[in-house]
Amino acid sequence: MTRYETILETVGNTPVVKINKLAPAHVNLYVKIEAFNPMGSVKDRLALGIIEHAEQSGALKPGQTVVEATSGNTGIGLAMVCAQKGYPLVVTMAESFSVERRKLMRFLGARVVLTPAALKGSGMVLKARELAEQNGWFLCRQFENEANADMHSRTTAPEILEAFGSETLNYWVTGYGTGGTLKGVARVFSEQSPETAIVVCEPENAGLIGSGIKQATNDDGSAAESHPGFNPHPMQGWTPDFISKLTDDAIEAKWIDQVLAINGPKALECSKRLAQEEGIFVGISAGATFAGALEVAQNAPAGSNILCMLPDTGERYLSTPLFDSIQADMSEEEMTLSQSTPSAQF
Repeated sequence: MTRYETILETVGNTPVVKINKLAPAHVNLYVKIEAFNPMGSVKDRLALGIIEHAEQSGALKPGQTVVEATSGNTGIGLAMVCAQKGYPLVVTMAESFSVERRKLMRFLGARVVLTPAALKGSGMVLKARELAEQNGWFLCRQFENEANADMHSRTTAPEILEAFGSETLNYWVTGYGTGGTLKGVARVFSEQSPETAIVVCEPENAGLIGSGIKQATNDDGSAAESHPGFNPHPMQGWTPDFISKLTDDAIEAKWIDQVLAINGPKALECSKRLAQEEGIFVGISAGATFAGALEVAQNAPAGSNILCMLPDTGERYLSTPLFDSIQADMSEEEMTLSQSTPSAQF
């Protein structure tokens, strides 16, 4: 058993697990469970990558405050990294994201500045930029920062290739969000595993890539405005209201082989089925990506190897529609079970 010097050394090396009950019998469907990262999501990787790159480049000074806009998972990862390294952290987040995320970040020592839901992701990004400029803070810029994609090229992609060894990985299924995972892994696959088809999923009612409409950008590559294809969707953190620079890089490089549109109810259903039939506890965005993987699996040739990214844990969705049908009190069936023996009844 390895001993670690700090919690940061435990980021990455997440397991690849075969799906046994939910997958069609003619293919091999696997998932990479990013909930095994210390703060429960794939964003731990980018948080560590961005902060350590900024330290090495001199962009982040000792004791300087870090600020970033986030739907939650990046902020939670940054809160862990900043707590361990001793940097104050301020996070800006739209009020529409789950309450659990705010509490987790504050518990880890971060300050959380909420922005109006009507201003979407663009509003929280603008607020973070203003705070950085006004106070001289280090702005992470996760949507444009190459250190985000580089971290996935150094860690996520090699982990996947090592897991499959000499076997061909036929399909890799992912969402995009910041674009870091997509660009970082796709770049490596284009050189080392070009036979792997890259399938990107996005919300059915927020088909930004699928629309074919180019994202309006500022000179630094950041989004200048909300994308016209965006509508609110339940997959928190899966797709902001703009196409990030890192995502656009992957589009321009023509690394994406297929784009799938996933509806919200299907994402919720797949999250629950993964939990109740495979024992894999993940969030809504993971359920959405898995829904895409199931679609790929149905149409894939026999014997295909398919890998689906599962971005985070289900615990930060307790206050969302994912848990609407899950009650804290005993159901009628549970009450009947309680009453079926004489002891410990209310």
